[in-house]
Amino acid sequence: MTKRDSVETIRIQPLNIERLAVTIIGTAPYMQARFSAKAMQAMLNKHVAGSQSKKGAKKEGRDLDADFHGAMHISTGGWIGIPAASIRNACIDVCRTAGFKMTHAKMSIFVEADGGDSVDGMPLIKLIATAPERTEMATRNATGVADIRIRPMWREWRADVVLRYDADQFSASDVVNLLARAGEQVGIGEGRPFSKASNGLGFGTFRLDTSE
Repeated sequence: MTKRDSVETIRIQPLNIERLAVTIIGTAPYMQARFSAKAMQAMLNKHVAGSQSKKGAKKEGRDLDADFHGAMHISTGGWIGIPAASIRNACIDVCRTAGFKMTHAKMSIFVEADGGDSVDGMPLIKLIATAPERTEMATRNATGVADIRIRPMWREWRADVVLRYDADQFSASDVVNLLARAGEQVGIGEGRPFSKASNGLGFGTFRLDTSE
């Protein structure tokens, strides 16, 4: 057999993916502020209308209840959810303090969804909590104009989280400790400690349920 005719056997090593189920319990209120379907439709209508959109347009009164419900992530099944990406992103962000490479975590740690958002299909995990409170908070838009934001808030909450991870990159202990750090140092939702836009309000922190 010539060198050209020789056959090389290539073995493809399967990914070593493991799953880990953890319950997180809120240690501070959790607040949501999704971009509502109504607001997206209004913006789309303006884009379609073009330069004629402002001519003779009548400004409608603000529906605070619609703002309140529109700020929630509601699944196609009718339950309220937490964006699965918020848990994953928190674990990636906290790698800064844990000595892990964020790029490795980005490719190796994922959160399994319980369903999808009824508006845009965003993967959600089920929020286990009582009915939300309606909060009215003063804020400023990107242009600096003062505004009042209507947001739902849950004072007591928890969620069952299932994580998938590359066990060749992270151990189960690594993943659990990243999630625990994320709950204390990063948080999820509006007003979280590691907010990209501010220093946060101390909202959205959580701990791991270690009772079992």
